[in-house]
Amino acid sequence: MVIYTPDVMQSDEPGGQRSNTSVEGSTLDVNLPSESEHPNRVNLPSVSIDERFASAGRGVWSRVPDAEWNDWRWQLRNRITTLEALEALMPLLPEEREGVALAGHHLAMAITPYFFNLINVADPNCPIRRQVIPRAEEMVTAPWEMADPCGEDEHMPVPGLVHRYPDRVLFLVTDRCAAYCRYCTRSRVVSGAGEQQLHTEFTEAINYIREHTEVRDVLLSGGDPLLFSDERLEHILSQLRAIKHVEFLRIGTRIPIFLPQRITPELCAMLRKYHPLWISIHTNHPKEATHEVREACGRLADAGIPLGNQSVLLRGVNDDADVMKELVHKLLMMRVRPYYIYQCDPVKGTHHLRTSVRKGIEIIEALRGHTTGYAVPQYVIDAPGGGGKVPVGPEYVLAYDKQRVIIRNYEGKVFEYPELNEVNTPMKLGQAGPPSPCPTGAEAALKGCNAMHEGNGHDRPTLD
Repeated sequence: MVIYTPDVMQSDEPGGQRSNTSVEGSTLDVNLPSESEHPNRVNLPSVSIDERFASAGRGVWSRVPDAEWNDWRWQLRNRITTLEALEALMPLLPEEREGVALAGHHLAMAITPYFFNLINVADPNCPIRRQVIPRAEEMVTAPWEMADPCGEDEHMPVPGLVHRYPDRVLFLVTDRCAAYCRYCTRSRVVSGAGEQQLHTEFTEAINYIREHTEVRDVLLSGGDPLLFSDERLEHILSQLRAIKHVEFLRIGTRIPIFLPQRITPELCAMLRKYHPLWISIHTNHPKEATHEVREACGRLADAGIPLGNQSVLLRGVNDDADVMKELVHKLLMMRVRPYYIYQCDPVKGTHHLRTSVRKGIEIIEALRGHTTGYAVPQYVIDAPGGGGKVPVGPEYVLAYDKQRVIIRNYEGKVFEYPELNEVNTPMKLGQAGPPSPCPTGAEAALKGCNAMHEGNGHDRPTLD
């Protein structure tokens, strides 16, 4: 491993090797990832941006008039919601057939015609298929799975309003979605088939926000708020915007992905009246980033609405660095900032869709430094029981003391950065600067990396 100091660049050696790094008899377990775990690029065809975004097409609905197909209400009325309707469109695996038959006892099935066209009906491992078609595994609960993994019910001072963080609230305005994700964190209440019912008290919720002046950020979620009519959604937004201490509003939605027809010019014109307003969309696989979705996001962006994306890390869907890299690249081309990758919550019946945390860290490692910084989301775990979002990622600080910090970059190369201690008085003009914190270089600094810093929760090595 090559160690770089601020004033001397040593000769390059292959970086990114997973090994124990020995410095003058002292071993520091750096655990650098191997080069094979860092794909440098996705081999994409040499095509224009427009060609990267294919249309979902019409499929078996090819004879439906344009006026109906592009009407979001038509899409909702014609969702696939029964076993008979689904089997008429595609062959099902035995575990899928059983899952669909039992879905009404756990989380309802609903798939818009538009989104169904993204499913490869001949591929049992299709990543779109895995997200929306129920399976028998959903009826099996692992010992560590929970109905309410994020502890929302315990932080609900008013029915439908979650106040878990000091300055922001989650406003659950509906329990319905255009389609239902099989890994839904709120499957206990969403779709009306779960073990609980959502009974949001809108007046009480608005009054709570009005009375709690520490609340500066309100996130509308559910279910999906964009299922509301323009008029109903505006009624809620206007009440919230009238509260002086609410600085900005957010909407969490998967409507642009499941139902891009809903993002009408009229909706966008209404939303732009309530700035600052942000929207977080939910996209998991590059196949979901279609021409229609790009157009829908473009209408929102043109209305001045900043867009971020939240992905859930899912087995067989996006637990691959190349897949995730293609997704974040397409998101940026749609003017959507990759925001979060969520570790799939341990909600009941989702064990078959969850990956290891190690896999998520590997994906972040493969993105950071290997693509645009804007394209790298933050990988988080929502701590079970209501602990909130905890960022998780590769370790780049290898060791530190009061004088220097030993860091590595995305290539596995190690650098020393001088730490600045607290100084009571500023330096005067002409005064000599402080001596080098580590004049002998980073190798000497690493020599004492045997001690472990205690009390910061992650036992990072410190320097003697």
